[in-house]
Amino acid sequence: MKNITYIFLGLTLAFSGCKDLLDRPELTKIEDSEGTFWRNENDLRLFANDFYTNYFVGYNSGYATAYAPLTGFNFSDDLTGQGAQVSLLGSIPTDAGGTSMTNTALRTTEILRAEHPGPKWNFYWVRKANIMIDRLENFSKASLTEEEFNHWSAVARFFRGYEYSRLVSNFGDVPYFDKPFEANDFDQMYKSRDERGEVMDRVFADFQFVLQNMREGDGVGYVNRFAAAALISNLMLFEGSWQHYHGLDAARAKKYLEMARDAAQYVMDSGKWSFTADFKSLFASDNLAGNPEVIFYRSYDDGLAVRHAVGSYSNGTEGQPRSANLKLLKAFICKDGKVWQNSSVSDAESFRLKNLVKTRDPRFEATFMDTINTPATGTYVYVHKFAGRDALSFIGKTYPAKWASNTNINDAPVVRLAEVVLNWIEAKQILAEVFGGAAVTQGDLDKSINAIRNRPLDADAVRKGVSKTAPLSIADLPNDPDRDVDVSPLMWEIRRERRMEFVFEYARIQDIRRWKKLDYLSFENNDYKLGSWIIGTVDLGDKKNPGKILPTFKDVLQVMKTDGTIVTYDGENDAEMIGFYVVRNFTNRLPVQRRNYLAPLSEPLIQEYTDRGYTISQTINW
Repeated sequence: MKNITYIFLGLTLAFSGCKDLLDRPELTKIEDSEGTFWRNENDLRLFANDFYTNYFVGYNSGYATAYAPLTGFNFSDDLTGQGAQVSLLGSIPTDAGGTSMTNTALRTTEILRAEHPGPKWNFYWVRKANIMIDRLENFSKASLTEEEFNHWSAVARFFRGYEYSRLVSNFGDVPYFDKPFEANDFDQMYKSRDERGEVMDRVFADFQFVLQNMREGDGVGYVNRFAAAALISNLMLFEGSWQHYHGLDAARAKKYLEMARDAAQYVMDSGKWSFTADFKSLFASDNLAGNPEVIFYRSYDDGLAVRHAVGSYSNGTEGQPRSANLKLLKAFICKDGKVWQNSSVSDAESFRLKNLVKTRDPRFEATFMDTINTPATGTYVYVHKFAGRDALSFIGKTYPAKWASNTNINDAPVVRLAEVVLNWIEAKQILAEVFGGAAVTQGDLDKSINAIRNRPLDADAVRKGVSKTAPLSIADLPNDPDRDVDVSPLMWEIRRERRMEFVFEYARIQDIRRWKKLDYLSFENNDYKLGSWIIGTVDLGDKKNPGKILPTFKDVLQVMKTDGTIVTYDGENDAEMIGFYVVRNFTNRLPVQRRNYLAPLSEPLIQEYTDRGYTISQTINW
């Protein structure tokens, strides 16, 4: 297992940004010639160092939130906020869009929009990878062994493919650059878009090279073939399923999905990782070095002043502006492996949090508090997935640095075995359903979904009455009345597993985009504006006046009864305030439109092309 510790070195290598909107800077602060740099593996490793801060963000650092779970990924159909729901982009941006960026982690990891969690129209990292590839060929090749040359070429091509995968996921067609060029080469700089499939074919070729040539181990903290394969399985599943569900190119969809399957298979077949640690430990441990499920992670260390704030945002006191809605709560499978509507588990129909942690899959208890918590201002269902259980003991007290402010030091998993096996089983199922691939077997489910469900439980979960979820049986799939009619029962369960596994992580918004299910964000169903079942006098009671609800909730608190009736607290009807919590002042977002699947280019960016005498097309449907 390889970890990532970010140590910012005093580099003599630096980039300075161009002042145009495309931000394709040239090298200006390096003796960029044969014999002065690019001489050996140390030089190459040094040049590649800042790829890590850009792509393997973990919990980010300090108070930074970009690409961090919980803080950077809190927009999806799983989550509801108080008041008006955040609308998807409704018009073409008039700001600079792809403005120049300096070479810093905070700027280069900025998230474009909630519905497009990826980079802006910016080719800095493409250029950096291309420079590395070019210098390897022209300056370094003679001084490296064939194995060294192929490994470092694979490193550069991995990061180029990674960046193009992200750009394509946001914008669709993008210009493809396979070599660096001079800052005054405007024909290259203002090149028009290349077709999405053509770009991703080039990415596919890069990833093929990576899977054949990157080292299986290159020292602690550096990308290796296993980590790359795990991430490639993510990226290729996204593109393959996008090509299929969006009706683009069947041959490409099949090719990309086969790579997703095979890359995941490579990691699984290695036998290096297993599901022999509990779910909570993945996110709240001080040291993931020994965690058997974690393939690659970011290490935090108080002594090195490498800290973050994600744990504090999950400590039971810090606010969470979006929290789990009833739609998500209903999606969690019961411990007998059935959906709540037809489960035989006692209290399966109860949506009291304390009952849910006992009746549902163990990941529910490891993800959410079992009591109503008002800092989760949307639905009062508070996620504590990213802080240790001990953090909740400090509610109302002074928190230690470990779970307060921006001094958290719990390590962050970057990629783990659960992602790999869920990528694998989904790719196999699409290939089986659509392309005549081998049918998914019970053995396949046992190596993926059921292996996840068989994770051990930690002692705290056991004390609460949590138990493992029954295996998924291909001969007895859950009969879910909420299943989309265009999704097979087995695929529905594969998607459910992803939903339970990745709450508040990167996956959900990307999943519903690639499945062409962005309409889930329409929030027309009542379950989207509701939280768990509450008993007002118990969950929001006034300790000074037993049997009464806190007076601050007068004319504010509402609950919905099972028949759909909404009751408002008037200061006297305390006994009636039993039902599903109604999100305060809920109003729906603007209608989701087809164009929201991809991001538009800003007006100034398009004008920049025009001013230079070139043309760039706007994103499709915009």
